[in-house]
Amino acid sequence: MARIGVDVGGTNTDLILETTERDSIGKGIFEHKVPSTTEDQSIAVMQGILEICDKAGLDKNEIDLIVHGTTVATNISIEKNGAEVGMLTTKGFRDILHIGRHKRPHNFSLHFDAPWQSSPLVKRRNRIPINERILPPHGTVETALDEQEVRDAVATLKARGVQAVIIGFLYSFLNREHELKAKEIVQEMMPGAFVCCSSEVVDVMREYERFSTTAMNAYVGPSTSSYLTHLSSQLREHGIDADLRIMQSNGGVATVESCCERPVNILMSGPAGGVIGGHHFAQLDGEQNIITVDIGGTSADISTLSDGGIKIMNPRDSYVAGYPVMVPMIDLITIGAGGGSIAYIDEAGGFQVGPRSAGSNPGPACYNRGGTEPTVTDANIVLGRLDPDRMLGGDLNLDPALSEQAIREKIAEPLGMSVKDAALGILKIVNNNMALAIRSNSVARGVDPRDFVLMPFGGAGPVHGPALAAEVNAKAVFVPPAPGITAAAGLLTTNLQYEATRSMLCDLNTISDDSLERLQHNLSLLETEIMQKLRDDGVEPENMSLTRLAECRYYGQGFELRATIPAGDVTRDGVQQVIDAFHQAHEADYGYCFQGAVVELVTLRVIGNAESRKLEWPLSEEAGPDDLDKAFLYERTTVFDDGQECVTPRYDRKALKAGQRVPGPALLVQRDSTSLVPPGWQARISRHGNLFISKDA
Repeated sequence: MARIGVDVGGTNTDLILETTERDSIGKGIFEHKVPSTTEDQSIAVMQGILEICDKAGLDKNEIDLIVHGTTVATNISIEKNGAEVGMLTTKGFRDILHIGRHKRPHNFSLHFDAPWQSSPLVKRRNRIPINERILPPHGTVETALDEQEVRDAVATLKARGVQAVIIGFLYSFLNREHELKAKEIVQEMMPGAFVCCSSEVVDVMREYERFSTTAMNAYVGPSTSSYLTHLSSQLREHGIDADLRIMQSNGGVATVESCCERPVNILMSGPAGGVIGGHHFAQLDGEQNIITVDIGGTSADISTLSDGGIKIMNPRDSYVAGYPVMVPMIDLITIGAGGGSIAYIDEAGGFQVGPRSAGSNPGPACYNRGGTEPTVTDANIVLGRLDPDRMLGGDLNLDPALSEQAIREKIAEPLGMSVKDAALGILKIVNNNMALAIRSNSVARGVDPRDFVLMPFGGAGPVHGPALAAEVNAKAVFVPPAPGITAAAGLLTTNLQYEATRSMLCDLNTISDDSLERLQHNLSLLETEIMQKLRDDGVEPENMSLTRLAECRYYGQGFELRATIPAGDVTRDGVQQVIDAFHQAHEADYGYCFQGAVVELVTLRVIGNAESRKLEWPLSEEAGPDDLDKAFLYERTTVFDDGQECVTPRYDRKALKAGQRVPGPALLVQRDSTSLVPPGWQARISRHGNLFISKDA
């Protein structure tokens, strides 16, 4: 029953192995990191899996499950190196993908880029109009699909070397007959192509967002499905017959087959694992309000979790690389701020940090792999906040002289300041960049950080935690027990999950009997679809959990909010409960609602879950009177944010036990990360091994 979670980051690939009493080595948890291989993520993934098994002394045949968080699809969308995509669409609507919604990315800028126009996912010459028309509101066919036009169009796309084809017809969410027939023809004529219909990828109204989402699915599809199938075959070649599951953007996991069909669902696979992991460890100590800040080598992923829940992003805000993608995603934002973020002086003489990163190769200057530009990690080394001989438990030996040289030559001397001040400047800038992002995900949405604990994790997170908490006025810092592999740990705490949607426009306040019957019928179809997917994964009906949602709006609104539909047959009382739940959701999000206004149903959504076994983190023993002395390692000089230099003790965090308090200044060192406790702050270890850092009362 051994399980592995493996999360690929921009710098490192993190792994966690959990074994049980039934495994040959008994119950245990093992952690490991290897440098990410950006040219092919599967190289580092396989290396890490084999090494962590050797490290634990576990036979690889005992692995039953591998859960993977990947950035393959994300990187394709950001780097714009996806497939050549062709599109069949309704005649007269060829330019929907170009026109979009006439939204300006920056309202008051004269110099902005609209990526859907400057870098279209489907080039105009590859968007071919087809004669067909389905009419609202019931999906009746006005113009039959011209199958010969479809065949001629496919022949043209095939001759152009197109790798993927999407079919996006205007009202396919009401009747998908034409899309499915066109798909059948494409598959017949281009058997090796990646083919998908808009009604299969995102079966909802709004043709631009539906077409854009389907285009992104095809754009990342060939490379993503190739990666996932290659990784599956690599596991088999190494004798690992484990189930492989992939983290989705919504925080659930799915099979490789499902993710190959709809890779658009894993665009935020990597960051989602961190939020799930942070939520899991917070729940152990009863923390309901947390702001997660996952700081790795390349980026910082930030999410605000209120009242113990994980928020799903509103569809109007779901953008990836500038393109609207209408699939469920955990509400988070990502900025280019991490340990590898490069500090530089721009053309105007400004002092900048990030978003460009040194990555894992060459990495920060101190890695001695050829990197010469100063990074955030180099600044922490110079200031004594990271000990070069303790990184990864001493396995990654760094050269502090190279950090000092890079900062002196690239920043300090050009700006006429000392190396210490330059290093402090690097940290101040990167911390302010992250603080701005935290406020945009909290204060700007009506959330008061004073009621929240800040949870920094990732390899670079805990050393920045107190400065970020002070900057945004969070009430405390909360560091999980293994911050460097929290995202990987999150992969072993989430459930198997699928979602299905169907558009259905109707007025809920005066819903007719026919509409009520149709609503029940559509829900039944969605439930059947989800249950079949779970059944295909070997889940028994008694282990399935279904959540039914109505996405509603007031008349005149552009986007919807979710309201839960009660279980069982939908009655008029149940409809009233949906209306009341929508009013409450509107008040929570916007601060007001209109109790007497008409509520319109737009989309039905069913989410199916199968509960998974949760990661069992061992409880910490109670601290004894002399345990702090036993955890003491050594002392070194550390520079803090006010420029004060203090001889600061280092403690082995793994040796600290429940209830132990550590006064600042101090550094709590562990293999995967280092936690900073500034002067005037103190740290406390919880029963579950979580670390609370707060200012002295």
